[in-house]
Amino acid sequence: MNIELRRSLKFLLFSISAGLIEIGTFTLLNELLHLPYWLSYLTALVLSVLWNFTFNRRFTFQSAANIGRAMALVFLFYLVFTPLSTMLEHQLAGVRGWNEYLVTAINMVLNFVTEFLYQRFVVYRNSLDTNDRARKSA
Repeated sequence: MNIELRRSLKFLLFSISAGLIEIGTFTLLNELLHLPYWLSYLTALVLSVLWNFTFNRRFTFQSAANIGRAMALVFLFYLVFTPLSTMLEHQLAGVRGWNEYLVTAINMVLNFVTEFLYQRFVVYRNSLDTNDRARKSA
């Protein structure tokens, strides 16, 4: 199997697991602990991003790059993506009346594609397959 296709599938699986972490955390904090919505959402989002970052760095991109730099670059991605996706959500679901779950699904697909490309070609472009795991399998 092509290495980039394998890398894309790994990213997809870790992204799905991060989505499950986010939904589970949000449900626990919002429904059981009755925390404010924003705190439940923000905590769930941060945990899912950390989960996704950690596993994709280690297993998908197999990078030995500086963790702080890579994390800062991912933070910059979300600094741009989050407000843009929120505006899209508002325009499509709020203003135009589209189904909220459809718009959320569109945002999830946009996030998956753009984050993969950003991590592949920006965050890890010069450090793909450089960690111990990659060296052992070479």
